[in-house]
Amino acid sequence: MTLDPEVCYRALASRDARFDGRFFVGVASTGIYCRPICPARTPLRRNCQFFPAAAAAADAGFRPCRRCRPEASPASAAWQGASAAVNRALRLLEAGALDGGSVADLAARVGSGERHLRRLFAEHLGTSPVAVAQTRRVHFAKQLLDETALPITTIAHAAGFASVRRFNTAMRAAWGAPPRELRRTPSARNAAVVLRLAARAPFALEDVLAYLAARAIPGVEAASGGVYRRSVAFGTASGVIEVAPSAVPHQLELRVPAALAPHAGTLVARVRRLFDLAADPASIAALLGRDPALARRLVARPGVRVPGAWDGFELAWRAILGQQVTVAGATTLAGRLAERFGRPLAAPADGVARLSPRAEDLAVAALDAIGVPRARAGALAALARAVATGRLDLDGGLAPEEALRRLEALPGVGPWTAQYVALRALGVPDAFPASDLGLRRALGAPGRPLSARALERRAEAWRPWRAYAAMLLWSPPRDNTPRSEEAGTFVKK
Repeated sequence: MTLDPEVCYRALASRDARFDGRFFVGVASTGIYCRPICPARTPLRRNCQFFPAAAAAADAGFRPCRRCRPEASPASAAWQGASAAVNRALRLLEAGALDGGSVADLAARVGSGERHLRRLFAEHLGTSPVAVAQTRRVHFAKQLLDETALPITTIAHAAGFASVRRFNTAMRAAWGAPPRELRRTPSARNAAVVLRLAARAPFALEDVLAYLAARAIPGVEAASGGVYRRSVAFGTASGVIEVAPSAVPHQLELRVPAALAPHAGTLVARVRRLFDLAADPASIAALLGRDPALARRLVARPGVRVPGAWDGFELAWRAILGQQVTVAGATTLAGRLAERFGRPLAAPADGVARLSPRAEDLAVAALDAIGVPRARAGALAALARAVATGRLDLDGGLAPEEALRRLEALPGVGPWTAQYVALRALGVPDAFPASDLGLRRALGAPGRPLSARALERRAEAWRPWRAYAAMLLWSPPRDNTPRSEEAGTFVKK
């Protein structure tokens, strides 16, 4: 990613929040790197170096600013211009892919050679995969030190460090001080963790919450009163997390029970994916706004997001249940599936009482007992077996193209289901279920839906943001109930 230093300096001088996360500035006179909204006095131009990612600034020898806190900025926009391999790698890095693996393993997961992936990172981000992973760890650790009362040892492991010694060494190198000197709160072992997660403005949070609320699996998740809750488990540890709007604009607050605190890093990555916090709404609107039909919707719903999936397998079986039925009908079926095959929570909270069913449980379950046709029960079982045996990974372990190929090879999974899974579970910004009746109706004449082929031709101009165009077209008027997009054709193979 190439940055124009003069343009970046003018943006820095303006302190416009719209540039936050788009680049970072290293100040040679202080050895510090900052966000472009840092309240400190604007440094002289000759002292400034500009970087597309925080890791690149750290690689160049700069330390993060304790005043503007780069770790709290929205996700770097550098990935917007990156290759597909870099995008997938960044998503895996955010989920901790290098906490226990190698760059070679990471490259294999995104379908690239190790040397080629390193070249791509240098070209697009100005740094290496290892530097990105290390910066992610030290930034997240600093956030935990600032915003929680977790013990130092717990923070080290939650941030992805293999040992406290490595944690201490990395924090000294990054921040110039040991963790205990950086922390602002006293230690406490039983406090819940509350973390703030930033999004780039505008952020249509109400729309995301409404979308999730209409599709919440009864007993597993709930969304009401502006708060999203769901059950989560890691091994024997389980509990209910909460996501709610922060008092600070364009931020969310994630509340994690103490039992799940060691897994805070993974939880943050999943919440960011679920609420699509890495999206760059300005870039998306600039392209989609060229289409008059989408431009009107963008005015009504600025900051559109594509709600992601907490778990790829869960989203896939939910999509299969949604074939040829309404959103409400699919939600009812999902609740039955969870009630019958999901494990109960030890400590239910606010209507969330069960865990989402696991692939290994559904693979051997009598799925027609929930009231679905035999063919659809067979499709669910085939999906569960593929995931349970490792033949199918819908959480980033496969390149999206390969994941979709394997998904469509399963009985009962057609193009609509595969594209819907790509759109939400795989995070493909250009996914587009062109056969969807709701999308065809949205752009057709009254009583005359657009043909799938005509819709595909029109959608060519929306690349690479067709998933966001789909969300805009699915979105109902503000005073209406959600339109059902879950009406794809059930294909029996």
